[in-house]
Amino acid sequence: MKTIRRYSRRAVALTATATLFLANSAFAAEKSVKSKNMLDQWVIDGGWTMIPLIFLLALVIFLLIFNATNLKQEKYCPAELKANLMQLMSECRVRSAIEMAASSPTYLGRLVAYALPNVDATRPEDLGKDAIEDSIADFTSNERSTMMKYINMLALSGQVAPMLGLFGTVQGMVGAFAILAESGQADPTQLAGSISVALLTTFWGLIIAIIAIPCFFFQKGIANAREAECVNTLQEMVNTSINVVNAEAQLARIPEGLA
Repeated sequence: MKTIRRYSRRAVALTATATLFLANSAFAAEKSVKSKNMLDQWVIDGGWTMIPLIFLLALVIFLLIFNATNLKQEKYCPAELKANLMQLMSECRVRSAIEMAASSPTYLGRLVAYALPNVDATRPEDLGKDAIEDSIADFTSNERSTMMKYINMLALSGQVAPMLGLFGTVQGMVGAFAILAESGQADPTQLAGSISVALLTTFWGLIIAIIAIPCFFFQKGIANAREAECVNTLQEMVNTSINVVNAEAQLARIPEGLA
């Protein structure tokens, strides 16, 4: 009896183990089937038009990350460089400021190295501020195309994606009407493929546009803010030097008292 009971317990244990194993296997198989069906339902059923749409989505994600990296504060107007240049210009050490700026690959460094050589010491009243302003305009105009190159690609991707989606929609509807013309009746099983193409491509085209267009304006605003900060910093540096050079003349114009 003890032997029978021992074998019975082992049999029950093995049966329970096998049941759990089969249940887990069935659950895993069901899960994989569902995952495959989701892939078919949301991507593969869209037809070949999904290939360029997936490429556009990957491109948009890459551009978002790439632009976010390029728009970091350290690459435009780092606080340490700004403070050092401001200190040099407050001492009217223009040549030292140019040398420091030229050694920095940042936007502010390149802007200062381009504009400050136009400082005119023979005009102490404004240090040739007009020529400096012109050089700032030239520099920002030349740099803006490079700065906005990959940001503008976001806008382009956001505009192309809905058109690709619309193309897939038209293709799907043409296929659906072709099936209706051949069969002469609206069989849902025959129309499902064409309708999937029509709906999925539009869906993904709109998703890509919804991601790309707002991010384009957001990153464009950041780029403009970075550029404005660098320009304002340089103008503040020049004004600081002008005030230092003309400190005595400005002080002489201030009355001692009204009595």
